[in-house]
Amino acid sequence: MVEHDIPRATAKRLPIYYRYLKLLLDSGTVRVSSNELSDAVKFDAATIRRDFSYFGALGKRGYGYDVEALMKFFGEILNQDTLASVALVGVGNLGQALLNFNFHQSSNARIAAAFDVNPDIVNTIQSGIPVYSLDDLEKQITDQRIDVAIVTVPADVAQDIAKRLATAGIRGILNFTPLRLDVPKSIRVQNVDLTNELQTLLYFINNFGEK
Repeated sequence: MVEHDIPRATAKRLPIYYRYLKLLLDSGTVRVSSNELSDAVKFDAATIRRDFSYFGALGKRGYGYDVEALMKFFGEILNQDTLASVALVGVGNLGQALLNFNFHQSSNARIAAAFDVNPDIVNTIQSGIPVYSLDDLEKQITDQRIDVAIVTVPADVAQDIAKRLATAGIRGILNFTPLRLDVPKSIRVQNVDLTNELQTLLYFINNFGEK
């Protein structure tokens, strides 16, 4: 497949486009315009057309976009046909919620192994996922060929976990801790700070809530 050099912001919107196109296809929609996509995904039409332009001519003037063809194209870009195994490190309240969420029902990722230090859940099955001792982290990641890890551990141990994940060959980390991890440049880290997101939302409500 041809590689596409696209902006990070565009890359983050691709899964949103893919999910909505799948909904359209499931509902029997054959074609869609950028304005119709804009109404659904809440990005302006110009942004959508610019995002799509990075991949060449995906639509036709006066016709719009073929829903099935466009969904198939983005599915290939996002490797939707390849199921990625993910490790979850930390099975506390947030970790358990992520296990219950069951990623593989709505995406091309699934949590294949979870790790924790709590003896009450180590060597048990939680939401259909085996929970291993943290001592087995490197071995299981290597044996199961896991490339991505979700980290939901306390902040004071997050950096140590990140170091161990890097040693085990992890290529990407979804970091739910407030700590910004120091990892090799070869590892992609996506930070998800729920407290920061909530505070940002409250700021905008308090300062720009009235129209």
